[in-house]
Amino acid sequence: MHKTRDSFGSKFGAIAALAGSAVGLGNIWKFPYEAGNNGGGAFLIIYIFFTLAIGLPIMLSEFALGRRGQQNAFGTFKTLAPGSKWYLFGLLSIIAAAFILSFYGTVSGWTLEYVWLAISGAFHHQTAEGIHDTFNTFISHPYKAVIWQVSFMVITGAIIVAGVKKGIERYTKMMMPVLFVIVVLLGIRASTLPGAGEGLKFLFYPDFSKLTGQSVLSALGQAFFSLSLGMGVLLTYASYIRKTENLAHISLQVITTDTLVAILSGIAILPAVFSFGIDPQAGPGLVFLTLPQVFQSMPLGYFWAILFFILLTFAALTSAISLMEVVVAYLVEEKKMSRLKATITTTSGIGLLGIFCTLSFGPLQNIRFFGLSIFDTFDFVSSNILLPLGGILICIFAGWRLDKSILYDEISNEGRLKFKFFRLYAFILKYVAPICIFVILLNSMGILK
Repeated sequence: MHKTRDSFGSKFGAIAALAGSAVGLGNIWKFPYEAGNNGGGAFLIIYIFFTLAIGLPIMLSEFALGRRGQQNAFGTFKTLAPGSKWYLFGLLSIIAAAFILSFYGTVSGWTLEYVWLAISGAFHHQTAEGIHDTFNTFISHPYKAVIWQVSFMVITGAIIVAGVKKGIERYTKMMMPVLFVIVVLLGIRASTLPGAGEGLKFLFYPDFSKLTGQSVLSALGQAFFSLSLGMGVLLTYASYIRKTENLAHISLQVITTDTLVAILSGIAILPAVFSFGIDPQAGPGLVFLTLPQVFQSMPLGYFWAILFFILLTFAALTSAISLMEVVVAYLVEEKKMSRLKATITTTSGIGLLGIFCTLSFGPLQNIRFFGLSIFDTFDFVSSNILLPLGGILICIFAGWRLDKSILYDEISNEGRLKFKFFRLYAFILKYVAPICIFVILLNSMGILK
């Protein structure tokens, strides 16, 4: 089975796919706000430190496990820990990916609607109240948002069904460079607006007086969540990486790309926000409520609005592809389904869960679980429980359960590459990283607040 297994055809293809999995909607709106609200440049320094000190060792471990196993998340743990119950962790990763994609597809569908609204000029001459009404009417509509959510899932499935090389690699190799060009163009334009300097200062000026314990926790959490750790994505994608590739180099390149896109998104958004006197703490609403106001006030705003929402759609799509592949790979390799049947099954199943999430803003808004809507429930369980738990279990398995020689062999390509920091890496993986992620878990559950 492994001899005929599909794989990435090039190093660039692997990096594009892996970086695409990490670069998502959160990079576009959450990072700039988090940075600005927690000390700007000071937050940025701490964030970069955590991505390298904590994120890199965990990412490298997932890469090593995935490439060693040459299987889906479930099969990898069955192979690397035979006769144990560790395969249940693989199953947990698959469930986490399905849960995340369920509610992620809802917001991703919104990006498609907003691409259409931008193209049709719907924001032109609208008041702030009109833009708010447009958004609220759309998300609460009994079927309109569902159509876009289902459409997004179908597009994701159409890419997945083509396979790793002809589907995932081909399209991420196209989308990631375009995404990068768009965010650079938007950044250049935003930086030339009157008063843009205040936005850049908000993002980059190191204000250490704003740094608190919560700021450090926010930087740690942002570093962990932005890299797609603990959900089986990196492990699954790594199983398609050729044995000749340098996993440490790929990890650094993925982290660099992810961080760079987050920073460039801040440069694209915050100067424009400050230029037009908008509150930068608007959160997700910044994207769908605030920025349409900004674009219609800018010269050539029609053009920039279209570019921005295409950027959002591409960021959403590259992440969604990686999440769906986790489930599809499991069905193909463990349940012996054809890739077509596995993709249809996954798209239908997750799409159906996503419909309930989408409708929770409209007809199903009164359905609550412990005070949370269906959408918020999926978000809470995934982000606050499954992902941190997944990260901790990766650290325990790779740091304590697995023979260290296996990790070293994969990272060093059977000793052909030098990896001078293996002892430090193993120490962080064994002791530092799980403690840090446990702190993230406590913080996300509200225990440390």
